Amino acid sequence: MDRFVDQLRVRSEPRPLREPTERERLRTAFSRFPTGVCVVAFEAEGGPRGITVNSFTSVSFDPPLLLVSIQRSASSHDLLLDRPFSVNVLGSSQEDVAWHFAGRPNASPVWIEGAETPRLAGVLAWFECTPWAHYDGGDHTLVLGEIQSFSSRRGDPLGFNGSRFTEISETVLGREHLI
Repeated sequence: MDRFVDQLRVRSEPRPLREPTERERLRTAFSRFPTGVCVVAFEAEGGPRGITVNSFTSVSFDPPLLLVSIQRSASSHDLLLDRPFSVNVLGSSQEDVAWHFAGRPNASPVWIEGAETPRLAGVLAWFECTPWAHYDGGDHTLVLGEIQSFSSRRGDPLGFNGSRFTEISETVLGREHLI
């Protein structure tokens, strides 16, 4: 015990924190915007594949289009382009599924064979798409899909905020109900 106390008395000066890079500062700024979490799934050699994304948006009702942003360095990036794909909106209980397709494999996900492409079981919403177009987005590719079929159910979505997963409650009213 005395040795421990002696070590506390001889503390070294704290090291200064390094300044974050511009990229790290930008990533932090982006992380202040909460998003949902999706898995983009498709069929490739060897079976169904998936990529976890948090950059997903609706684009058009006529024709029905959506957009996902896929990091170019993702191992499945080149396989996905020009193939039918599904976007699977994850529920708050599906964090393990998000990690599975983000490079930390765990228990195998449950697949459903869709009309166009594989989908994941138990998701809050799914969209089966055929390729519409893809565009250069710097270190990402912006992939537009034409929605061929879709479905949704109620539930709390899995969210991503501040570089970590969180639950987005659909049942708790926010301040907007006071207005």
